[in-house]
Amino acid sequence: MDLNIALILGQDGITSGAIYALLALCIILVFTVTRILLIPLGEFAVFGALTLASIQAGIPSLIVWLVVAFFIVNTSLDLYAKFSKNQIFNIKIFIASIIYISLIVIAMYTLPLATLPMPIQVLLTLAVITPLGPQMYRTFFQPLVAAKPLVLLIVSIAVHVALVGLGLVIFGPNGAQTQPFSDKSFEIGTLVLSSQTLIIIASFFVMILVLWYFFEKTLYGKALHATAVNRIGAQLMGISPIFAGKLTFVLATFIGTLSGILIAPITTLYYDSGFILSLKGFVGAIIGGLISFPVAAIGAVIVGVIESFSMFWASDYKEIIVFTLIIPFLLWKSLTTRHVEEDEE
Repeated sequence: MDLNIALILGQDGITSGAIYALLALCIILVFTVTRILLIPLGEFAVFGALTLASIQAGIPSLIVWLVVAFFIVNTSLDLYAKFSKNQIFNIKIFIASIIYISLIVIAMYTLPLATLPMPIQVLLTLAVITPLGPQMYRTFFQPLVAAKPLVLLIVSIAVHVALVGLGLVIFGPNGAQTQPFSDKSFEIGTLVLSSQTLIIIASFFVMILVLWYFFEKTLYGKALHATAVNRIGAQLMGISPIFAGKLTFVLATFIGTLSGILIAPITTLYYDSGFILSLKGFVGAIIGGLISFPVAAIGAVIVGVIESFSMFWASDYKEIIVFTLIIPFLLWKSLTTRHVEEDEE
């Protein structure tokens, strides 16, 4: 290996690491607010990438009907809760949801998808996939809002398995890549930087700034931050854990979908690629102790770099090498963290 190859591998590793860092952010965000380890996070990334590929091919994606199906299920659950438990049924949200879903279905089947500008294609993909997050939360996790983390983990794994099967039905077994955002490249000495790499890194920093502003300057962001710090205290102050869960899933789904869209031009994704993606983000999140995003981001970049160099030295064992990283951190956390009984939360 010479310096040029090392620079190329480093560039690939940092690019992948930025994506893993975004996924690690989602995992930490969801876990701290809801105590849910979001195993299906990778499916949002894959669904986003494959939906964008379908749009660019001019083929309406069947994923919109999954959104419709979840809406029907959620509405049925809300109506049942209203009549059996006298819970509030928000008619304004119901009407707004009908209008929103109708618009994305009409857009998917009437617009000239293949000839739309790239930004419109991306926005349409985000508009279609993002509602799946809060819909999934309402269907699978909201009834278990007071359950123990182990129960939530089991449900999360079950949802992941179900979404993989649905992904096969909706997108088929073939993989896909999307068109790059730009074909330009820039030379820095002997290193050639692709514009896609720069877009991914820039998107990472933009998302960090946006989320910083959201959590520090907005009321909803402060509510989520309070829930993450002290769920019971936040609830006593009037912050609904259900609302916090739905909002958290909206953010996680949006960021996960965006991550899939960003990485799709540089790698082929299949319906079942999500689990590996989310696991690599999970490694970064574990390095951050499922608490500290800056540490998790650094860990995720390290994961990406090690993965890139492993592909050069031992491509057959790159996944083993990456996932072995989690073992020393788990041992260290086990030895240095005071264990608390789950019932004492």
